[in-house]
Amino acid sequence: MLPLLKTRIPGPRSRALARELRRHECRNTTFVSRDWPVFWDRARGCNVWDADGNRFLDLTAAFGVASVGHGNQRVTTAARRQLGRLGHAMGDVHPNELKIRLAAELSALTFGRWNGKSEIRNQNSKILFSNSGSEAAEAALKTALLATGKPGVIAFTGAYHGLTYGALDATAWKFFRTSFHPQLPGFTVHVAPTEAAVRAAFDESERGIGAVIVEPILGRGGVVVPTDDFLPMLRRVCDEHGALLIADEVFTGFCRTGRWFAVEHWGVVPDLICAGKAMSNGFPIAACIGRNDVMDAWPESAGEALHTSTHLGNPLGCAMALATLAEMKRLRLDERARAFQDRLPGRGLGLMKGVELRDASACQRAVQRLLRRGILALGGGEHGNVLTLTPPLTISERELAFAADEIAAAAGQTLTACQSSLEHRPDSH
Repeated sequence: MLPLLKTRIPGPRSRALARELRRHECRNTTFVSRDWPVFWDRARGCNVWDADGNRFLDLTAAFGVASVGHGNQRVTTAARRQLGRLGHAMGDVHPNELKIRLAAELSALTFGRWNGKSEIRNQNSKILFSNSGSEAAEAALKTALLATGKPGVIAFTGAYHGLTYGALDATAWKFFRTSFHPQLPGFTVHVAPTEAAVRAAFDESERGIGAVIVEPILGRGGVVVPTDDFLPMLRRVCDEHGALLIADEVFTGFCRTGRWFAVEHWGVVPDLICAGKAMSNGFPIAACIGRNDVMDAWPESAGEALHTSTHLGNPLGCAMALATLAEMKRLRLDERARAFQDRLPGRGLGLMKGVELRDASACQRAVQRLLRRGILALGGGEHGNVLTLTPPLTISERELAFAADEIAAAAGQTLTACQSSLEHRPDSH
């Protein structure tokens, strides 16, 4: 359904809740202003209703999570059934059968498919579950150290791999790193995405490079698609140096770019792949998936795991993930994302698009204008100047057409305003 607004945006209830939130939450977490935020009350499909009863069209999928649509009935039914049966188990002590089923499914969707093998008995990969994308990245980094004995990691300018300390060390954004730099471990070297820079980093490392971690398409970094030779080059250079290639597909995975995983656009098979976000359509669950020989660098458990967490392989999350993956297959969302790729403006693949605007203020104005028109969108890019569009993959053609028109109007208005401002500056040329 298209937007239906009953109040000014944000409405009075959202404004009251924002004032209340400021009394209780760390002031650094949620941005609150006269025009922001709206408080979500419920959601279904591609629509979100706020606390004031306004209906919005969601072009964010809630940070790329709700790929099979908000409140998907099959996922919701699976969650209710599992919660009534068993909401939590002891993942690394006394687990639940669903952890096995999800691990097998993830293996089949990754290395099983890439090796042309669909039978569970033929798969040659293993899973390390976690609760978030950041944790999946850290599991991959730990795995690389155990497998190679080399602590160094190469990551790229513009990269975003999460904000927990291990993941933050691999994240390149100064905004996130500066305040905590004194505590960062410093095992990562950030380089430009070129072969010369990558080879130089390998050659200059004193302790040895054990892994290269890369987003196949920059997500939070502004939806930047690499050149066609970039990922194959990384595969080749990693092989030459005995390093592991880690694909951070937390954002790009599970049909978002028109393939099950973005690396498939370039025919590159990583050694480890990080998955999360859309995997369960809403429950905090993620995974590091790796080749058997790589994952077997972890020692056999003797009663205590080196890397674990309380909610590892949570049965509720596993049930929701299995239902979500089944929906992606049933709805052929990889094909759908490819078919709709050109329905939204900007660069990108599938239903992951970015519209680059002049600067952060232009992007903020576009996001705000869209919000007032009943469309939820986000700004992205290291400089905050990219309008980022990642709708649920179930979005309809009618909704896409409406969104495209509104985006064009919002982007055109902000660009016009910027140009007018520039023309009237005394120092403009």
